[in-house]
Amino acid sequence: MTTEVRALPAGKLTECVSLYRRGELDDGYGNTVTDWILQFDAAAGYTHLRGGETVMAARLTNRHPVVIRIRTSTAARPVTAEWKLVDKRSLVEYAIKDVTHDVDRKYIDLLCERGVAV
Repeated sequence: MTTEVRALPAGKLTECVSLYRRGELDDGYGNTVTDWILQFDAAAGYTHLRGGETVMAARLTNRHPVVIRIRTSTAARPVTAEWKLVDKRSLVEYAIKDVTHDVDRKYIDLLCERGVAV
């Protein structure tokens, strides 16, 4: 069963999120360490998934799937499932599971999951 995400007007992008990608940094001692590097902040809208068998099973294991919609931009186009998303208000981290670019190229839908390793 597929879950359809309905159109979301720009006025509904009421949340603020930060997107991070994993990268290598210098630790100041000549070593490189891998850490999350902030790429950009964006306005976002949340659509909480409900209904399907897999969604219910995920909730039983304390995982919460959600579709997070952001506006497309030069900074947002490279987002992949290897990135992570952080809600700036609650500081909740989401693992990005899938990235879907809208057909009209105005938005990017991120299928994310809370409660899993990022």
